[in-house]
Amino acid sequence: MRLSRYFLPILRDTPKEAEIVSHRLMLRAGMIRQQSAGIYSWLPLGLRVLNKINAVVREEQNRSGAIEILMPTIQSADLWRESGRYDAYGKEMLRIKDRHERDMLFGPTNEEMVTDIFRSYVKSYKDLPLNLYHIQWKFRDEVRPRFGVMRGREFLMKDAYSFDIDKDAARHAYNRMFTAYLRTFARLGLKAIPMRADTGPIGGDLSHEFIVLASTGESQVFCHKDYLDFETPAIDTDFDSVEGLQGIVDKWTSLYAATEEMHEAPAFEALPAESQLSARGIEVGHIFYFGTKYSEPMGATVAGPDGTPAPVHMGSYGIGPSRLVAALIEAGHDDGGIIWPDEIAPFDIAVLNLKVGDAATDGACEQLYKALLAKGYDALYDDTDTRPGGKFATADLIGVPWQIIVGPKGLAEGKVEIKRRADGERELVSLEAALDRFKGKAA
Repeated sequence: MRLSRYFLPILRDTPKEAEIVSHRLMLRAGMIRQQSAGIYSWLPLGLRVLNKINAVVREEQNRSGAIEILMPTIQSADLWRESGRYDAYGKEMLRIKDRHERDMLFGPTNEEMVTDIFRSYVKSYKDLPLNLYHIQWKFRDEVRPRFGVMRGREFLMKDAYSFDIDKDAARHAYNRMFTAYLRTFARLGLKAIPMRADTGPIGGDLSHEFIVLASTGESQVFCHKDYLDFETPAIDTDFDSVEGLQGIVDKWTSLYAATEEMHEAPAFEALPAESQLSARGIEVGHIFYFGTKYSEPMGATVAGPDGTPAPVHMGSYGIGPSRLVAALIEAGHDDGGIIWPDEIAPFDIAVLNLKVGDAATDGACEQLYKALLAKGYDALYDDTDTRPGGKFATADLIGVPWQIIVGPKGLAEGKVEIKRRADGERELVSLEAALDRFKGKAA
């Protein structure tokens, strides 16, 4: 992408309404624009990051055996009346009427709708287990939306729903998602710790929040320090192995870890002082097992081996990709701007032309840019007529992991400069060496 042809509305001044780092940097980097309280447009740079996060989430959901569908944002109130949640959910749910005066709502979650889909088609235990997921916009009318997309009213959610014949099978489905979440967050460069959590309006008696530790986190969390050194489940993890997945979950729940709502001070204080970790945390995922809470009142039953129908056991599993964008920035930034993990950065490499109009620098930059594109990289070519300082500031602000800096002085010596955004390390190399450094994304 040539920056001269891209839509990147950079803000030089810090917006007054932004209270935390991620909100400030997302506005300054031209990733989002607020349209009303807690509701944002995603501009090109922000959307690129959001789509890359979605790609990682999809890969790990698919790896675990979940199947993608897409459900609508607007739901019938009748489904929620069946489950008993329509009146119980509270003011967070936006209730509306269509032109025929039928009660509708903008979905804050999809347990009822997916249960209706399931009961319409699945009648036998032979069709189980089943896990359906989608990535869809949700709306919850927060009483006080704040912190940008961290606590907005409209947000993107990956929610999965498992259906199983009994509690044991449902627990294995829960363990699949538990393991998939560990892998997902690790691939995004985050250390997410699963913590016992309150089930809230979703219901059930088994729930974990996946928490990323950050000084700007919204709540206090408590855990054993050893979690910071636990290894992520491998890419070849067998998601069909009941014993294997239970072993992973047992390990990751073997030490104390709890959100503020579930905190037990005596148990935490019984840990050795050097092992106690009390910090602020950001919730990036939440999983639930709730048995027959929805299937029983909504008649979602399957015939068992003896032909007797029984309600299925269910769980739900949420990840907020839009919220993850903010969490990644909170976890990765410096005074210059954002530091993205390589896999979800909006661009892989930025080519900075320090003297646009100079035949040598223009030629070298064109050569680099076209070669990088041919190798499969998302390359950004800053071909704008801007001072070098502004180009450096923009590349640092938006967090491109690698910068290739091309100026007339360096080229006179046959050199270009390569800069690694994460640590600021710089190296002067020949143009050929720069091209050889980046061998291709598939290499």
